[in-house]
Amino acid sequence: MITIATLEDIISLEKLINSAYRGETSKKGWTTEANLLEGKRITVDELTEIIENKKNTILKYTKNNQIIGSVLLANEGNKLYLGMLTVSPELQNSGIGKQLLHEAEVHVLALGLPKIVMTVISIREELIAWYKRHGFEDTGAREPFPLNDADTIIINQPLEFIVMEKII
Repeated sequence: MITIATLEDIISLEKLINSAYRGETSKKGWTTEANLLEGKRITVDELTEIIENKKNTILKYTKNNQIIGSVLLANEGNKLYLGMLTVSPELQNSGIGKQLLHEAEVHVLALGLPKIVMTVISIREELIAWYKRHGFEDTGAREPFPLNDADTIIINQPLEFIVMEKII
């Protein structure tokens, strides 16, 4: 079941997102960043700030009272930003990500916005290909990769984001 996350979900979301992006548990899935970055992907404080911002919506995918997927949707006025699409590493390739993307499209239509935009680390070729299969296109725009205090790059290559979009 996909519903809107609340402040009560923050601890579960923090564990899920960090387990899917960083550390040993993330290596069970194909969307891991553990070979690129060390440190936490998100903190409880950052999630609290995101949820308290009325422009943001985090959708959560719940099964058996456990959050196993989530996605951040941020209303940026003329577009919807999609970020942190997360599925539990053990459940990746089960269609949960595709269902969350579909709900993001329902959300953008309800807001009356013309497109969904997102950023993906440029060297994540398999992830970029997955988004392209789901209708996203590389806009050609690039953005620098921001590091927070907890991030450490573990490869000898500068990171940048490619900007992708899907016109709705």
